Amino acid sequence: MPTSSEKTFFNLHITGLGYLNRVREVTPRKGESFLACDIAALNGPSDAPEYRRFDVRVSGTEAQHLIRRCSEAVEADKKVLIGFRLGDLWTDTFTYTKGERAGQQGISLKARLLFVQWIKVDGEMVYKAEPKSTESSGEAASPDASDASAEPAPDIPDDAETTVSA
Repeated sequence: MPTSSEKTFFNLHITGLGYLNRVREVTPRKGESFLACDIAALNGPSDAPEYRRFDVRVSGTEAQHLIRRCSEAVEADKKVLIGFRLGDLWTDTFTYTKGERAGQQGISLKARLLFVQWIKVDGEMVYKAEPKSTESSGEAASPDASDASAEPAPDIPDDAETTVSA
């Protein structure tokens, strides 16, 4: 049995499609600032979808570049639909400070945005990830890189860009 000092991890990934909202730079009291956004992920039957809101920290330079590229479209109230992969899901509790729920406890789903498969702005495809070849280099690709390209794109409902009010 080989011995190794290398740590191994169990990964939990969520793939789907959803609408991009609230692209912002977050500056915590302690630590470095980071890029964050909300994703209203589509769930359920395509003729009556429900939405699951994820508050995500954008991880990786490629994902950060792509989300920053979309920030103007989001601010202009355009419908930005993305195919995504999230990791490291956790929940965070908070207290509402405004509105009819002020003072009540709430739960936020948080995760890291690891990969953007494709981007549509107002129904027009503006980005699609190129499959990464693992044969071109002699080294094995990282698990995230190899399964990113092998993963099929989720089905995109034809009317997805007109069915949401997230």
